Amino acid sequence: MNCDELLRALNEYVDDETVLALCREFAEHLAGCQPCQIVVDNIRQTIQLYRAGELHPMPPEFQERFRRALRERWKAKFPNSEV
Repeated sequence: MNCDELLRALNEYVDDETVLALCREFAEHLAGCQPCQIVVDNIRQTIQLYRAGELHPMPPEFQERFRRALRERWKAKFPNSEV
């Protein structure tokens, strides 16, 4: 199994919906591939944070910069739309 194959099957692995053979291949690849270990760990942490359901409000100044950036991108992609 290479990195591309691992990333394609990652959702199944993280959700514990894989067959034993795939789990074994994952374990073998992850044992020797630190970049893939980091990807799996980051996805697990993201899922744990999402499931915990804790709200982390954005600071008002960041909210405004974020909204402005989204509006600018929207206008660039859809110049004839009204936003």
